[in-house]
Amino acid sequence: MHLYCCFANLFPGKRKIHYLFTDGKEMAEEYDLTTDELIVRKWRSKSTLKGQGPWEIEVGEPVPSTVACLESDVIKENCSNPVFMRKDTKTSFLWRVRNLPYPKEVYNISVEPDQRCCIIRTNNKKYYKKFNVPDLDRSQLPLDSSALNFTHANNTLIVSYKKPKEILTIEHELLREVKKLKGTNEGDVDCKTQ
Repeated sequence: MHLYCCFANLFPGKRKIHYLFTDGKEMAEEYDLTTDELIVRKWRSKSTLKGQGPWEIEVGEPVPSTVACLESDVIKENCSNPVFMRKDTKTSFLWRVRNLPYPKEVYNISVEPDQRCCIIRTNNKKYYKKFNVPDLDRSQLPLDSSALNFTHANNTLIVSYKKPKEILTIEHELLREVKKLKGTNEGDVDCKTQ
């Protein structure tokens, strides 16, 4: 997957970068201007009919459906269901699962290297989640169970995976390139084609 083009915009407190790849995929990222932390990363591919597919959020809060908010008669998910989302820090990949009221002893978090995923299980069989680490997959790096850790507080399970040196180096280089982009509040600025 090679980069075709990217655009940068500045918004109050945020820098938004939009990447276009030669295979038709798009990636959009938002960075906090004060902390340089990644707030949102989402991907979109072309649909089978050559139209734009929906955005798939990799990092950040899922966007609530505007249709469900506008129509009160629509069947929607219970607000007490667990909510799984990813929010990274500078040194770790971080996943949060809200609405899990069980004590810490109930959770079992493991790495399945042959399936290239992590699994959250509860002893009481009330919650099960299998998820991958796309950053490691893209860089073809192995999963390491010693990098995995978790905690539980305020009905939220927080799973962290310490970023390997290779990922930290890639992110540092990318952030340096992103900071070089001169975005404006009014419009897009073209990036170098690579």
